[in-house]
Amino acid sequence: MKRLTHSLLTATPGTRRDVVSEHYGPAQYTRKVYIQACLHADETPAMLVASELRQRLLALEAAGRLAAQVVLVPVANPAGLAQFVMGAPSGRFELGSGRNYNRDFPFPLEAIVQRVEGQLTDDPAHNLKVVRVAWQQSLEAITPRDEMASLQRQLMLLACDAELVLDLHCSREAVMHLYTSEWSWAQVEPLARYIGSQATLLSVDSQALSFDEALSLIWWRLRERLQGQYPIPLGNACVTVEHRGQRDVDADLACQDADAIIAALVHAGFISGEPEALPELLWPATPLAGSEQFIAPMGGVLVHRVALGAQVSPGQAMFDLVDPLSGEVTTVHSATAGVLYMRRDVRFVRPGDPLGRVTGHVPVRTGKLLSA
Repeated sequence: MKRLTHSLLTATPGTRRDVVSEHYGPAQYTRKVYIQACLHADETPAMLVASELRQRLLALEAAGRLAAQVVLVPVANPAGLAQFVMGAPSGRFELGSGRNYNRDFPFPLEAIVQRVEGQLTDDPAHNLKVVRVAWQQSLEAITPRDEMASLQRQLMLLACDAELVLDLHCSREAVMHLYTSEWSWAQVEPLARYIGSQATLLSVDSQALSFDEALSLIWWRLRERLQGQYPIPLGNACVTVEHRGQRDVDADLACQDADAIIAALVHAGFISGEPEALPELLWPATPLAGSEQFIAPMGGVLVHRVALGAQVSPGQAMFDLVDPLSGEVTTVHSATAGVLYMRRDVRFVRPGDPLGRVTGHVPVRTGKLLSA
């Protein structure tokens, strides 16, 4: 294993933060897997999974079983990891600006198009290499304006030539679930089976430019621009893995999840060995635009009426909001049939606060599909 340190733009005089990447397997490679944890820096179950992955990758490398380079970034957001507010970690937003660390990643589509001009041919494999080189050069040409921008650029540089990208997160209170694109689903489905995903949400463009989406959407947009002239392959499969909820920091669960990720990499041929039998898919993939997102119509004490992972029917009572002054109870019902895959952890809400989400098979939402 080779460990590299990537310094970020200094936020304030006298401070320095680095992104540390661990590189396993062959230095010269034709296939690459990129895995990062805790881009939202208060989502600590992902960091524990990354720690377990390190032990497995070291053993696999020693055994000569890595057929691809695997890059692991166990702490993808050292800046957010340092943020505490009165003792409580706060790693989802950059506190100085309020920006979500996992939104609006660099998307240098026009720069890539300009750089590949005159280099593309009728060979998809050749075009794949040309685009990856142009993408890296376009990212290197960006001058970050602040520490957060330098963090996002660095993570993209580490991942832009990967065939498979796993971004490890967690939610507030949740079952295991995934986010990926429709065209990545065939490659991601084995992971969903091995890891026991109880929901997979599909979207090519949620209009958030989250890390995984910015990486995959480049290929989609290039195909739209150039497919009539040159064959452009879909150069990667990207997935966000939500390792349940923030309190699910558990050694057994982390080992289970790390084993599942390794099993998926063996199945895909990134690691040599006999693939394990594929488990049953617990729930079919559904459109992200079909997920119902419940919003509090009033303030009050939040009472959950449905267990995480439960199958929900239209009209089913989901949440009670209790006015502590009057005792009045307002009940929120589902309009969707699906699985309750995540819900709010704080048990007091204000009007407009999110309460939870249920998968749905029929698209019902448009515009920005992810929360802030």
